[in-house]
Amino acid sequence: MEIDNIGYFSCALCPHKCLVNRQKGQRGICGESAQMRIAWIGLHQGEEPPFVGDKGSGTIFFTGCPLHCAYCQNCQISQQKSPTGINVTVEELASLLLDLQYEGAANANLVTGTHFIPSIIEALQLAQRDGFTLPVVWNSSGFETVGGLSLIDPYIDTYLIDVKTLDEQVAAKFCGNVLYANNIRAVIAFLVHQHRQTFLESSGFLRGIVIRHLVFPGTLAATEEFLRWFAKDIKVHAWLSLMVQFVPPTGSIDLGEISSQEYDDLVMLLSELEIEEGFMQELADNIPWIPDFTRDNPFPAGFATPLPAFLELRNSRR
Repeated sequence: MEIDNIGYFSCALCPHKCLVNRQKGQRGICGESAQMRIAWIGLHQGEEPPFVGDKGSGTIFFTGCPLHCAYCQNCQISQQKSPTGINVTVEELASLLLDLQYEGAANANLVTGTHFIPSIIEALQLAQRDGFTLPVVWNSSGFETVGGLSLIDPYIDTYLIDVKTLDEQVAAKFCGNVLYANNIRAVIAFLVHQHRQTFLESSGFLRGIVIRHLVFPGTLAATEEFLRWFAKDIKVHAWLSLMVQFVPPTGSIDLGEISSQEYDDLVMLLSELEIEEGFMQELADNIPWIPDFTRDNPFPAGFATPLPAFLELRNSRR
């Protein structure tokens, strides 16, 4: 089956709008051609509770990324021309989605799929034709275009999406691009318009929008700006996931952690702003969350189980 490369011939799927012809092998900022590549698929326990279920979230990590954050935990697979990952056809991804369902995944969790939206859509269509019924989670940095999201939106049940910062200086330092701060408000406005309610289903699955915000070291003022914006414009439509465990990749400069007093101040601010629906990480010793995608299981023992069908496919390509 031929892929309908509606976004690949003159690619504008992300805010960079490189306009390269990825169908001919040209690569823009994301580092990927029109050939879909995947780094890992498996059952993952490390997401927010409503997405884990009994066996884990069916997590699919795509290679490449339009946003090159200085402290990316997935830097092995997100950088331009990453050697990690395998080529996967639309038909193969459809089959792998069905395998996740067979293995008892709580959902299909699509991580950083922005630059492969046309191929993902076709794979979802094929899988649904063959009986795929899992809810679909769009797990994203938030560095999106409304045009790209409008293509994938009909297939998404929940957005697990970052708002890293609204501050240009913080975006330049931690996200590698001031465009992030200028772009994210329009992205969230679109999602809120499309999904005005966020609610728990009887199954325990959370449908709608969950906005993740990681507190970067030394940027408490920017986090306060974000929280006040969230409380004023977003909290009636979305849940919040506030993360405080900043873990720099190996070799990066350690910028430290937020203090107990800063953490307590954040708790007080959440109460003041009446932000009640959502999740907040505890301030504790960091678990070594930096994954190693060269391993069959990139994550700490007990937190993830590789999908056997993906390992078989990967081993056949070596």
